[in-house]
Amino acid sequence: MKKVISVLTVFILISCGAKKTSDSNMALYEILTVQPDGGGNIKFFEILSEPNEIMMLLNDPLLKDKMKHNDISTSNYVILNMGEKNTGGYSIEVEKVEETDKNIIITVKENAPAKDAMVMQVISYPYTVVKIHSKKEIIIK
Repeated sequence: MKKVISVLTVFILISCGAKKTSDSNMALYEILTVQPDGGGNIKFFEILSEPNEIMMLLNDPLLKDKMKHNDISTSNYVILNMGEKNTGGYSIEVEKVEETDKNIIITVKENAPAKDAMVMQVISYPYTVVKIHSKKEIIIK
C-alpha cells in the first residue's frame, strides 16, 4: 500500500511540475479579432505604430482585454479592412507573416463566399486586427 501511495505521489508531483517557457518561442504575430462586420466603408490596411494611435484600440470593447499597456512600446498593430461588401460571408485573414533583418512581411488573403453558398443579403464591413510582436517596419502584400 505504501508503494502505491508513493508511486501516485511521485506521478502527481511530476505531472504538476512547472513548465519552462521562453520569450524566444513567442509567436511573431497574434490575431486579436476577426469580425464579419464593423469595419470601415473603404478597403484599407492601416499600420499602427505610434503610442497615440495604439491607444485608440484600448477603447474598443473587443480588444481591450487582449491588449496590455506595455505592448504599446514593444508591438505594432495592423488593421486589415475589406471595405463595404453587399452580402455576408466575406473575411480577410493573415496567410503568413515573415520576418527579415529589416522588416516584417505580412501576406493577406481576402475570402469571398462560395458561388453557391447561402449568405445573408446585408451590407457587411469585414475586418481583422493583428498584433505584431515587433517594432520593425511592416510591409503588407
